[in-house]
Amino acid sequence: MTTFRTAAEIGRTELGPRPLPDLGEQRSATGLQSVDTVLDNGLRVIAVHSPTVPMAEVRLRIPFAGSDRRHAAIAEVLAATILTGTARRDRVAMDTDLALVGGELGAGVDPERLSIGGNALASGFDTLLDVLADALTGASYPDNEVEGERARLVERIAVARSQPSVIAREALQQRRYGDHPFTRETPQASDVATVTVDEVRAMHQGSVLPRGSVLVFVGDVEPGQAITKIGNALAGWASDKSAVELPDLPSVDGGDVLFVPRPGAVQSQLRLSAQAIARTDPKYPALQLANLVYGGFFSSRLVENIREDKGYTYHARSSLEFTVRGATLLVDADTASEVTAPALLEMRYELARLGVVPPTTDEVETVRQYAIGSLLIATASQTGLASQLAALVPLGLGAEWLAEHPGRLAEVTREQVAEAALEFFSPTRFTGVVVGDAAQLRSLKSLGGVAE
Repeated sequence: MTTFRTAAEIGRTELGPRPLPDLGEQRSATGLQSVDTVLDNGLRVIAVHSPTVPMAEVRLRIPFAGSDRRHAAIAEVLAATILTGTARRDRVAMDTDLALVGGELGAGVDPERLSIGGNALASGFDTLLDVLADALTGASYPDNEVEGERARLVERIAVARSQPSVIAREALQQRRYGDHPFTRETPQASDVATVTVDEVRAMHQGSVLPRGSVLVFVGDVEPGQAITKIGNALAGWASDKSAVELPDLPSVDGGDVLFVPRPGAVQSQLRLSAQAIARTDPKYPALQLANLVYGGFFSSRLVENIREDKGYTYHARSSLEFTVRGATLLVDADTASEVTAPALLEMRYELARLGVVPPTTDEVETVRQYAIGSLLIATASQTGLASQLAALVPLGLGAEWLAEHPGRLAEVTREQVAEAALEFFSPTRFTGVVVGDAAQLRSLKSLGGVAE
């Protein structure tokens, strides 16, 4: 009879656990052949040659800000229907043409940008561009498509707005930025329900503009050839106007955490936030590592404290949120109602401890390897590289920054991480919200720094 050793047995020797092998050298992608240019219509195009597989990835980002209260509602309907038909193709024809070249396109919108992205076989790159150009210049927004997608959006938004995470996100955005258009991430279902076909067509005419927009291509097509193909395909997409960028965001100032009542809630949503720095700041690599030590991955101090040790939550994390001109730190956790106050206390405690008890050498080395490895994994595929570049290009960064960033992370000292921890993670720099049942308010107020 054959017997098998368990994983635990395989991992042990007579002297104890079998030691893990050292990590191999982590190498970033270097020598990427690329072209960065601006077409005659004002569209910036970055083409990167990545022949790992015979595919073509495209990411188009169009600044799409608006100050009107109904802008977000109209924009959501536009994003849902821009690929549902043109003067040349109906929805079925668009999908069929893409499918024949192994391709797909999708669209989405947020308060900053309208995003259209997709891929196809490299041999079908011309078809992918033709369908994209057709949507940009000739989207017809058929009445039945707009009505159908609008109804689905109304239903989805109504469901989303009942979710605790969405309630907490909206409250946090208003706490950080007041009535700035950036806060309108999820429109009101009632506003979406009243969007007309004429409003969607007018928004396309006035806001889907090439000047100021960015298109990123990554794939198995030589960059110069890709630029030529893109320029020819999108030559008819033109306007003298520029796409509209969001106005600058106000700085996030420290202050009280706002309690947002949600009667009968069995869980509370805790969200803390503070102003951070952009990727272009020399201190950014140290801040990135300090954030990982605090709560940015599973073995972080915050997770070890309120999940592993005390069992207050299943999920806790901290992250850096990026906008076009800056960044913020975000700490979030969902807890059982009865441990809301203790969880908030521990989150603040770990913020203070990060500065008072700086990260150890082992902690810094662990998060350094995690940060470098995560970046290399994220950019190893054409899909990941295209998405990373699409996020970086509006900040004035590109493929060179991605290739050089592992080196910057490798050079950060423990002392620099400690300085970043002390500067950016002081509890007094943070504000935020707690969404939960009002029965928890008394214990929360006893902590101080909580407002109604």
